[in-house]
Amino acid sequence: MVIVKDEKEFNKEIEKGKVLVDFYADWCGPCKMLGEILKEVDKDKVIKIVKVNVDEFEDLARVYNVITIPKLLVMEDKEVINEHSGLMTKEELLNFIGNDK
Repeated sequence: MVIVKDEKEFNKEIEKGKVLVDFYADWCGPCKMLGEILKEVDKDKVIKIVKVNVDEFEDLARVYNVITIPKLLVMEDKEVINEHSGLMTKEELLNFIGNDK
């Protein structure tokens, strides 16, 4: 799991392959709950996970039309192929990213 430190790092992380991007905030309850689920999914190495704090990266949030959080994007080679706002279970998350392990 990568917690983005700057936009250059974000762009590098989404450049190639399939990536799950989590737009979150530290003060957001549902984001914390989803964060625990993401930790579980990350242990299985199902997909690369990139976390973006919307309070630190307002411009990125704007670019990806983040209105509510948590917001998840599945990206492949820089292109958004799926998106979801709000909390979901681990099973729903795996289905969302296209892996039903």
